[in-house]
Parts: sequence; structure tokens; C-alpha cells
Amino acid sequence: MSITIKTREDLLAEARSHLTLVEAERAENLITNNALILDVREPAEFQMGHLPSAINVPRGVLEFKVGMHPQLSDPERNILIYCKNGGRSTLAAFTLMQMGFTQVEMLNGGFDSWTGDVHKVEVDPSIY
Repeated sequence: MSITIKTREDLLAEARSHLTLVEAERAENLITNNALILDVREPAEFQMGHLPSAINVPRGVLEFKVGMHPQLSDPERNILIYCKNGGRSTLAAFTLMQMGFTQVEMLNGGFDSWTGDVHKVEVDPSIY
């Protein structure tokens, strides 16, 4: 019996086929309309800069934190999810969908694409 092991690319492609990827203009609209902005990078990355009003729940603990985070209690709330460049957020967005969240959108290209244009970035004041 031959077992095929899925690669990272296989997992990302499978997840992406179920996701809605959005560009910065749509992300700005979601921010303006009080969507939940979910940053799944590590805390140190988040502190260095993040999208306005974003909350930080790292990808590695997402499944464990969803039930305990008050802003992740409504499965129908609009959620914009992002990471550095799209890998972690792809898997995180797909996981949220599998968990029952219905309005999940992902920032195409992640934080790197956001900061590449002229968009507002918040920085944690504790790092200064």
C-alpha cells in the first residue's frame, strides 16, 4: 500500500480553493464596517505593526483560543484574517470555516501587501 504525504503546497492549495481572498480596498471597507480584523502572526510580529483595530490570535493556538475569545463568539461576524504574506492566514481561515465561521475573508498577500501600499498601520506603544 502506497501512502501519499501531502505537502505544504497541497494543503495551501486545498484551503485556498475554499477561501475568499480580498485586496486592500476591500480590507479597508471591512475595517470601516467593524469587521473583526484577525492577525494570526506571532505576538512580536503584531507588536511591530498591524492593521487598525486588529486582534492577535497566533495561528498556532487559534483552535484553542476561539472558544475563549469574546470577539470570536459570533460565527456569522465578518472576519478579515491576515498573517505576514498569506501562508498562516490561509490555513487559519480554512480552519475557522471548518469550525463554523461563515463570513471569513483573507487579505491577499498578508501584511506585506498591506504595508507595500499606503495604508494605516498601528504599532503597539509598549515597544517604544
